[in-house]
Amino acid sequence: MPKKSKSYKGVKLPTANDPRTKKMKRTNPNAKKPEDKKKETEDEVILAPQANSSLFFTHNEELGPPYHIIVDTNFIKTAIANKIDLVAGAMDCLLAKCTIYITDCVMGEMEKLGRRFRLAVKIAKDPRFERLPCTHKGVYADDCLVQRCQQAKCWIIATGDRDLKRRLRKIPGVPIMYIHSHQFSIERMPEAWGAPKW
Repeated sequence: MPKKSKSYKGVKLPTANDPRTKKMKRTNPNAKKPEDKKKETEDEVILAPQANSSLFFTHNEELGPPYHIIVDTNFIKTAIANKIDLVAGAMDCLLAKCTIYITDCVMGEMEKLGRRFRLAVKIAKDPRFERLPCTHKGVYADDCLVQRCQQAKCWIIATGDRDLKRRLRKIPGVPIMYIHSHQFSIERMPEAWGAPKW
C-alpha cells in the first residue's frame, strides 16, 4: 500500500512582508557599548584600603607579649564546660603573659541569656579580666569584635563561634584562639610554641 503524503492545502505560508521572516534587530544587554570601550582604555583608579604597616605579608608584627586577648561569650561557656581556667589556659597556649579583656557587649549578651550563663557572668566579673567599654548601640558582640580588629591589629580573639571565625579570617593578621581537645589552641600565629599542632 503506498504511503499518503501530507497535504498542505489549509496551511498559510509566510509571505516576504511577514514580520516573522525578517531578522529582528536583537540587542544583547551584556554587550559593551562603544562608550564603555573608551572608558576601558583610560587608566582606572582603584581605591583600596590602606594596608596596615605592621603586617609582613599576613604575619602581624604588632602582636607580642603581653598578649591582649578579647574573649567571646561562646569561648567562656566552652572553657567552663571543659574546666579550663581562662588565664592559665591562655598562658599555657602562648607561653607568655596574657591580658584577657571582656567587652561590654559580651557582658550584656551573657546577662541577656539568663540562668544558663549565670556562672559565666560570675567568672567574667573576675578582677583579673579587664573591661573594654563599648560606645556603639546594641549588644551584638560579633560586630563589635570584628570592628575592634579592623581598627587595631593588636588583638587575639578567643571564640568558638563558626560565623565569627569566618568573618575574622577575612581580616589579615588577626589570630583566633579556640578550644580543641580540652586545651586552648590558636590559628594564624606562628610564634605560638605552646599551641598543639593539628
